[in-house]
Formats: sequence, C-alpha cells, structure tokens
Amino acid sequence: MNFWNNFGNLIWWFLWVFVFVAYLFALFAIIGDLFRDRKLSGWWKAVWIVFLIFVPFLTALIYLIARGNGMAERGAKEAAAVQRDTDAYIRTVAGTKSPTDEIAHASELLKAGTITQAEFDQIKAKALAS
Repeated sequence: MNFWNNFGNLIWWFLWVFVFVAYLFALFAIIGDLFRDRKLSGWWKAVWIVFLIFVPFLTALIYLIARGNGMAERGAKEAAAVQRDTDAYIRTVAGTKSPTDEIAHASELLKAGTITQAEFDQIKAKALAS
C-alpha cells in the first residue's frame, strides 16, 4: 500500500512540474510577444509586466485570450522576416552568377592571359551545363 501511495505522489509531482514548465513557456512567449509588438506603447507593456508579476496565472490567461491571435500574426511576420534575411544573406555569400556572367568573366581572364584556352573551354562547358 505504501508503494502505491508514493507512486501517486510521484504522479502528482510530475503533473505539477509539467504545469509549471508549461506556464514558464507561456510566460516567456507572452514577454517575447510584448517586446515584439511595435503598436503597443511602453506604458501598456509595463502594465502587462506588472500584472504578470503580481497576478501571474490570471494575467497570462487574459493575455492569451485577448491578444492570442495577434501573437500568432506577429510570430509569423517575425519568422517571415528572418527567412527573408537568411535568404538574402545566402544569396550574397553564394555569389550566384548566371552562366553568361561566368563565361564573360572567363573570357576576360582568357584575354588577360590568366587562363589558357583549354581552361576557358572547361569553364564555359561547366557554365552551360548548369
């Protein structure tokens, strides 16, 4: 009987730990959303933070109900902006050139004597193949 009593306590302990961790995730999401929202004034942000400190569970619930749709929209906009910036960075680093640009550059190198005709033909074939 003692084992089952302790096992039940263990289950309750894990349940409360899960609830606490879920609350922390919601709290950090709310705070992140507060600072991401450019339309909300600093005073309103401060009011939300104060209420999150003194009445945490009720304030978090009210925030999620009142501003939950906006949270999703702001999160999606932020993700799209990050993706756009990442794509732009990758394009600049990758140095994507068109086959015409590569052939023109190789032609200039050939005229300058930097590469041989065989190397030019190899670069041209590679550029046309891609």
